[in-house]
Amino acid sequence: MISLQVQNLSKKYNRHTIFSDLSFEHTGGILGISGANGSGKSTLMKCLAYLLRPNSGTIIWKQDEESMNQKQVKAKLGYAAPYINLYAELSVEENLRFLVEAGGKSAHEDRLSALLEKVQIPHLSDQLFGSLSTGQQQRVKLAAALVRKPEILMLDEPGSNLDEKGHALVSEIVKEAAEAGTLVFLASNDPNEIALCDTVLNVSEE
Repeated sequence: MISLQVQNLSKKYNRHTIFSDLSFEHTGGILGISGANGSGKSTLMKCLAYLLRPNSGTIIWKQDEESMNQKQVKAKLGYAAPYINLYAELSVEENLRFLVEAGGKSAHEDRLSALLEKVQIPHLSDQLFGSLSTGQQQRVKLAAALVRKPEILMLDEPGSNLDEKGHALVSEIVKEAAEAGTLVFLASNDPNEIALCDTVLNVSEE
């Protein structure tokens, strides 16, 4: 089982404080990170995933009480966000295949097909990612976050650019991941998405 402990975390950009002295634990289920646009939700998620370095504080990831390093965390992490893009010049399937093989594993055709079916875009398999609509791209990003069967799933505004069926898909993905024992983080200002969470951390701008 993977768990996270955050102690006195602070992040600033120049003189602007995004958040300060943030402490919390996440040991199972779905953690919601809520707050208005610009409140620091994405910044916090990036710090937890080692995409950004905090100014102070500690981030402690553990698996079965054994500390994990950055490389170990990233190997078990699936991350979808509006600011994380895939390769525009590759097809949808090529992008997913690349992500699996970059992790040192073989990409199985049936697994990729099932995943595209799950996110409701099997017909877009051979389309270039860059040619898709924003809603279609968001579905591919969700597939990309799931393609390596992550034990940690971070979703930042997962319902952005999605229609009603897309929002239902997000709900299904989040619930299934939590039921499978995945440690889920969901950053959103959508009340319906936050309602999916077991506990909620409110991030407010300083």
